[in-house]
Amino acid sequence: MFYLLARFVLRPLFLLAFRPTVLGRENVPATGPVILASNHLSFIDSIAIPLMAPRKVGYLAKAEYWQGSGLGGWLTRTLFTALGALPVERTSSRAAQAALDTAMGVLRAGEAFGIYPEGTRSRDGRLARGKTGVAWLALTADCPVVPVAVHGTDRVQPIDARWPRPHRIRVTFGEPLTFPEHRGLAGKGKARRAVTDQVMEAIAELSGQEKAGWGATPTAA
Repeated sequence: MFYLLARFVLRPLFLLAFRPTVLGRENVPATGPVILASNHLSFIDSIAIPLMAPRKVGYLAKAEYWQGSGLGGWLTRTLFTALGALPVERTSSRAAQAALDTAMGVLRAGEAFGIYPEGTRSRDGRLARGKTGVAWLALTADCPVVPVAVHGTDRVQPIDARWPRPHRIRVTFGEPLTFPEHRGLAGKGKARRAVTDQVMEAIAELSGQEKAGWGATPTAA
């Protein structure tokens, strides 16, 4: 019911408000587990990608979105549930592993899962080097990764802006990536780093963003 709400109510409203251009929808496999790995410019990304993708996409969202009271709390819960968001606690000592376990449950169910390998929104428009959680998921689930690039969402709702603004956006779905040479090596840091870098290079090519901090070695997430 909530997915139907997203497709037949929220999607037309989103199309009317932001007139998005969507490229490469045919690159998203119609069935089976798949990871959609995207750059991250704005809160709106987690609305744009699920609504523009050709199939249901699960995303992680902080559990606080489900804990509000009153009409506002109900609206927030309904919105995130309709978009396929999954609540996760971010304050526990096991938060990172719990998030990966939740994502793996989506993939093992044969569904699509969306992730931002950078780990956080870009504050300066540049593309940070990815954390290796995306590789762990892809290699453990043995599933393809579709690189995704969003453009213009930072103009719709800049960081710290309370409400969205009218502005056209673009969502581009790239060709699926597979990693047969690293199959079975999810536990190897070198393999995870190589897969993550390949995914990030594909996102960079689609987004045209300047790279930031790619010489550093980030911690896994």
